[in-house]
Amino acid sequence: MRPDENSVCAEAPGTDAARNPAENLLGELCALLRQVGSPEFSPNPAVPFWASTVDALPALRHFLEVYLNRFLLACELPAIVEACGHTRRGEWRELLAQDLRMAEEIQATPFAEPSRRMGGLQLARLRPLRDERTLQRYLAAVESGHAHGWHTMVYGVTLAVYSWPLRQGLLYYSQETLSALASAAGRSKSFGESELDQMLSGLLARVPAAVEAALPGGELISPVSKAVETGG
Repeated sequence: MRPDENSVCAEAPGTDAARNPAENLLGELCALLRQVGSPEFSPNPAVPFWASTVDALPALRHFLEVYLNRFLLACELPAIVEACGHTRRGEWRELLAQDLRMAEEIQATPFAEPSRRMGGLQLARLRPLRDERTLQRYLAAVESGHAHGWHTMVYGVTLAVYSWPLRQGLLYYSQETLSALASAAGRSKSFGESELDQMLSGLLARVPAAVEAALPGGELISPVSKAVETGG
């Protein structure tokens, strides 16, 4: 069953203020993923997994599995965790260094431009939080062109400034991202709803354990470079 806003993560005291900004960014992320397109399965390891279009369920399943392993788990969740930690500790220089390091790894992917665009829009919405010095310095760096404002980093910053529990934020991000990709492909190729839900359920079942590993001290805090490996 595909998660909705009420089922993605458990409620927790004090998280209501964070829910709207986080959901805003994730809602725009769905549009971001539709812009990227639905990649095609290719057995050729030299072909990036986002290469072309999905024309059958096995190809979509393969794409989502590769996205889950090579991008979501290897890059996005660690980026969110790291950005959240830097923001909570007031480490704006380290936040900037993370932003520039990520640029070296994902600049050539189709995710780069929409990620910057969505991240920049969300950062602008956080401008009224004048007391958040790390946020304001990061925003200034993005607006001056000294940083990119990747949406994953901005999501981590958002979790920090609104004190949203990191575990819940990672669960929400992972489930919404996978659901958005599957839904976009389903609409474009008219895959059956029940078939999509069954396939998606298997992937979502892996998310909680992956999130636990991505938390500080977990096994998934790994170099961003793993996210852009190519292959099938």
